[in-house]
Amino acid sequence: MQDSIALVPTMGALHAGHLELIRRARELSETVIVSIFVNPLQFESAADLSKYPRDLAGDTEKAIAAGATKVWAPNYNEVYPGEIAKISAGAIGEIFEGRHRTGHFDGVLTVVSRLFDYAKPDYAIFGEKDFQQLFIIKKWVKENNFPIDIVSVPTVRDSDGLALSSRNIQLTPAGRRAALIISQALRTGNKEAMLQTLASEPDFQVDYAEVIDEETFELAPPGSQSARGIIAGWVNGLRLIDNMRMGSDQ
Repeated sequence: MQDSIALVPTMGALHAGHLELIRRARELSETVIVSIFVNPLQFESAADLSKYPRDLAGDTEKAIAAGATKVWAPNYNEVYPGEIAKISAGAIGEIFEGRHRTGHFDGVLTVVSRLFDYAKPDYAIFGEKDFQQLFIIKKWVKENNFPIDIVSVPTVRDSDGLALSSRNIQLTPAGRRAALIISQALRTGNKEAMLQTLASEPDFQVDYAEVIDEETFELAPPGSQSARGIIAGWVNGLRLIDNMRMGSDQ
């Protein structure tokens, strides 16, 4: 813990899920850096980027209260000085989320690389809600022998089961009720039941609903002990994602 650095990369609009990441970081290190940077390389359109919620003053207050020792909000030119050398997320970056958001995970790895270069953390803390992102970052760090421990924190949910997300504040009351179908479907425990449950909510448009092996990100074989359901879809024009270990009571 002494003299180590824990980095919590965020795009701001902090909620209780982010604060749990910060608290976990503080358990690991006395120096906790929370970065706030809305990374344009992760967005499919300028319109989507412009709609992303921003509240730097509020985020700073929340982060410090949760245990951050530094809130770092770099501007675009600090993160990307000059030409951007994008990092490829490889084949896993082109399936599921990657299939629906072309280049998204390349953008994630590119910004994470820049943040790591600046902060030089011993630990980097990520939530399990973005499970494909977490998998790709862990794989990339391991393959490149970076001396950084990638620490994952379970998804934080509201009492009704909805996974916390910065975009949830943009849901209408009816949309929020419809979004509850995602966690309900994940708790059914298998793909067929997941699809049947999702089909019962007309206001949820499915992008994908699958069961993968969380160790490989391939489709989970029958009887897998590391099966995880992953779901993405649309409510109120907002894209929501969630995942859950099969058999979990998250």
